[in-house]
Amino acid sequence: MSPAAKSMLTTLAQKVSPQNAAVLVVDVQNDYCAPGGGLAKLGVDMSAIDACIPRIAALVESAREADVPVIHIRTHHEAATESPVWRELRLRRSPNKPRWCEPGSWGADFYRVAPQPGEVVITKHRYSGFIETDLDLILRSQGIASLIMAGVASNNCVECTARDGFMKDYYIVFVDDCTAATNRSIHAATLANMESLFGIVVQSEQVMAEWQSIRSREPEAAQSANRTREKVASG
Repeated sequence: MSPAAKSMLTTLAQKVSPQNAAVLVVDVQNDYCAPGGGLAKLGVDMSAIDACIPRIAALVESAREADVPVIHIRTHHEAATESPVWRELRLRRSPNKPRWCEPGSWGADFYRVAPQPGEVVITKHRYSGFIETDLDLILRSQGIASLIMAGVASNNCVECTARDGFMKDYYIVFVDDCTAATNRSIHAATLANMESLFGIVVQSEQVMAEWQSIRSREPEAAQSANRTREKVASG
């Protein structure tokens, strides 16, 4: 079937359906989110990140209940993956800043939203979860068409991953209240970019309401299937 012949996903219900979607949780790690982490030590405004973490946890739990795959994307930085370009950026921005999220460090550990057994964990070394990782292969192997984006920072790793996802022909559902940055105006600019050029911007309540609606219809569908089987059996 040619791409033009495939049906489009045009509604939120279709884009977050368990048959089509996966939740990508990006960089919810101590160095980016926790009090005492690398980002917090810079003295930046962490209030938006603090507020979004419980909402990410609720979204992930709801996804699990709805049988929507949850994929955790984490950053690891170390000497072996730090190119001269990457090192120059790090030192120019903050000459005394150590590497964040070094493998095996407390800073690299997940913060309050941890993978459950069987959930995929993608390790990245650049902003985008698609760069030099197996993310695209895993998504296509599972038949995923739509990416529900959550995590931090909205204007950096979440946005880069969403942009690359769109460029690889995934639908993008960017969850406003499950993403955050240290600057609210930058977060707002990211939302404008997403809505205008890459996907749709929604609130977590909208996504979870769609999943609840799907679950509420399951008993009715099962009963209907049973009645059909009984009719066939009775001939």
